[in-house]
Amino acid sequence: MVERYYRRAAPKRVPNPFRCEGFVHGGTIDSGTGGPVAIDSLPPFLRALLVTDGTVTKILEAYFWEPVVVDTLQQAFVDAADEIPWVNVARGERIMVRRARLRGAHSGKAFAHAFSVIRTELIPPHFRQRLIDREIGIGALIRDSGLESYREVMEVGIEPDSGADDAVFRTYRIIIAGEPVILITETFALALYR
Repeated sequence: MVERYYRRAAPKRVPNPFRCEGFVHGGTIDSGTGGPVAIDSLPPFLRALLVTDGTVTKILEAYFWEPVVVDTLQQAFVDAADEIPWVNVARGERIMVRRARLRGAHSGKAFAHAFSVIRTELIPPHFRQRLIDREIGIGALIRDSGLESYREVMEVGIEPDSGADDAVFRTYRIIIAGEPVILITETFALALYR
């Protein structure tokens, strides 16, 4: 999955409408098959998830009204096979990749999946260790640690899911102390939110 980020163009100075606006008149997102999809055709809650700069876990808990558990499905340190401009990763740089599922503690439903690229050397040691130990999700960890951070949405779109339905995704980066440190793609199955 990390391959999707290789050699992606560095962010342009042109404002990303999802970075500063929740409403984009006539806005569309890429469908993954070449044609645009009108943002207003998406379920309202998914539109909210695409533009939020808060902790997705808490928003999902409020919407589905049950605790959300973050299951770490994969976590490993790898050497980047190519550059990842969105978080200033050079080819050969050591990064942590993490794949997680956000699921309802009672229902067992998978509400979202997330894939992250993390520059662990730029994270304060106490935060880094909790992340490596898989204690809680990234968003909750940042909130609980009191780290000042900024989330910047890089892209949103629809891509075919591995199941029978499409999924909406957003990719954003988390900036800590002025440096892009974490790149996350969250995927939400459309069928669950209709």
